[in-house]
Amino acid sequence: MTSLSFSEDQARVLERLHEWSLKPDSRSITLGGYAGTGKTTVIAALRRELAASCPDLSVAFCSYTGKASQVLRQTLIAAGALYPQDTCGTIHSLLYSPLVGEDGTILGWMRSKEIDANLIIVDEASMVTDHIWQDLLIANLPIIAVGDHGQLPPIEGKYNLMDKTDLTLERIHRQAENNPIIQLAQEARLTGKISVGDFSKSVRKFSYATHEASDVNDLVDHLLSNVHDDMLILCGYNKTRVALNKSVRQKLGRESDDPEGGDRVVCLKNTYVTPGSPIYNGMVGTLDSITPEGDHWYAANIAFVDEEREFAGLISRHQFNQPQTIQTVPGLGPKHIGERFDYGYALTVHKSQGSQANTVLLFEERFPKSSDDDWRRWLYTAVTRARENLYIIGRD
Repeated sequence: MTSLSFSEDQARVLERLHEWSLKPDSRSITLGGYAGTGKTTVIAALRRELAASCPDLSVAFCSYTGKASQVLRQTLIAAGALYPQDTCGTIHSLLYSPLVGEDGTILGWMRSKEIDANLIIVDEASMVTDHIWQDLLIANLPIIAVGDHGQLPPIEGKYNLMDKTDLTLERIHRQAENNPIIQLAQEARLTGKISVGDFSKSVRKFSYATHEASDVNDLVDHLLSNVHDDMLILCGYNKTRVALNKSVRQKLGRESDDPEGGDRVVCLKNTYVTPGSPIYNGMVGTLDSITPEGDHWYAANIAFVDEEREFAGLISRHQFNQPQTIQTVPGLGPKHIGERFDYGYALTVHKSQGSQANTVLLFEERFPKSSDDDWRRWLYTAVTRARENLYIIGRD
């Protein structure tokens, strides 16, 4: 595929990235692009052009989450843009190596000293924290960071790699123009509002102000009663998240507030030194097993299917069904509280960054003190979590 197949802005970005990759004039270059602008298409084309001009060049593709790296891998393979010398995985698998004990068990993780590649391309870079970015820079390789500059910044801290990008893609690609989710994403980003109505059979917005409350409640009840692995329930307030998680668990027949095997859980705090791989705020997994361990903890095994790994260790008993991440526990030092997890059937939009699902149920909830820009980013991020089915519940 040649640059003649691209829109003007795509061709311009592709040319600049190709030029920069061959002769980097800085440690990194950032590319921001809204949903539907063809970021991955451009990156795939770049990789093919680099293979033609530098056959021996190797690229380490990576994303913040396992699911995102899987999607990236599939897209690159379909485009004929992943070569034998390339790798594609999570940022943590690229940056960190296990510390293995004499018996073969993993004792912890340390930053890798060398990365066997000539170029790093980071996808979903809007999620990258300052800590991760500094570790990437230490690798001393040229980095192309690609992300959606319309999304919310990372969950933790104020650092935003996509705040001022070197290159941007803002024109919606013709193949995405008729996608109702992309259309709503544009409306959210530009106006901060989504109209009530049916945009397709499976992309709809309901409002308590214009619909009968019983009809809206029936829809919500139906969706909450049919939660599945490829579904996200999103909201703004943590108190709403707690209430939604309780509702889903009740519909699943889980009468106790205590976690059980099979429950979906979400990590609430980054931990870089664990008996397994580092775990990150927002990672969603399933409890394979869980047993009480003293007054303060559960001994838990959590499978992160999208990350293709597991966590085994102590998690706090005090965190479940709490609206905020606990910072202190009477009688325990900070290092002894345990890892923080809560139920993950419903998530705040901030926690959903990097995730996508076939079906999304979104409750519009605006914080009173949020600026118009913050609200547009929140709503845009929420809408773009959906691939096929999107149901929005609004108050107006």
